[in-house]
Amino acid sequence: MTAQLPKWIIFTVGFAAQFFFSARTLFQWWKSEKARRVVSPSAYWVLSVLGAWLMFVYGVLRSDFSIILGQLISYYIYLWNLHAKGIWKDLHALLKTLLLATPVVAVFLLIRDIPAFAETFLRNKDIPLWLVIFGSAGQVIFTLRFIYQWAYSRRKGASMLPLGFWLISLLGSCVIVSYGIVRKDPVLILGQSFGLLAYIRNLMIGLRKGFGEKELK
Repeated sequence: MTAQLPKWIIFTVGFAAQFFFSARTLFQWWKSEKARRVVSPSAYWVLSVLGAWLMFVYGVLRSDFSIILGQLISYYIYLWNLHAKGIWKDLHALLKTLLLATPVVAVFLLIRDIPAFAETFLRNKDIPLWLVIFGSAGQVIFTLRFIYQWAYSRRKGASMLPLGFWLISLLGSCVIVSYGIVRKDPVLILGQSFGLLAYIRNLMIGLRKGFGEKELK
């Protein structure tokens, strides 16, 4: 698939995904500065879903297993937060079905031919296995922040972005930037580099003013 598309189209998809991810980070950062505490606005999760869809497509086009893995793990946590924010219940039933089912269908289409899948994603001549493992580890660490956020938020009964979320974000982002540098992937490098600043700033705000219990809608 990748060979059939010009690189500029593939990178456009990736940069579009990073635009939504960067927009969510910038919006959350702005809301936190305004509230003088770390908050979890609804728009953060809406933009997360949009970015995840495009990043998944980008991972397929780049034949990059680590990118795909990262998006699959976190995608449904984004949807859970939409539910926690009260947005999910207002969506049309057809849209809910599409949001829930499409990633599953996409994965099925990817792995229905196991040998071809392994050849494309795990034995890609352009990506050594050690690099796939390193990149996947970065994505797993980065995604653990959402698993932690989900567990914390369920315990508190509200969608929140606690201290641990930002600490894990910082660690995972550093690994992914390193992976992006080795892969010479401008999408990963630019997207994660921007996020590093926001993660550090949220830690500063949270440690000084607190990680708010009352979240913005």
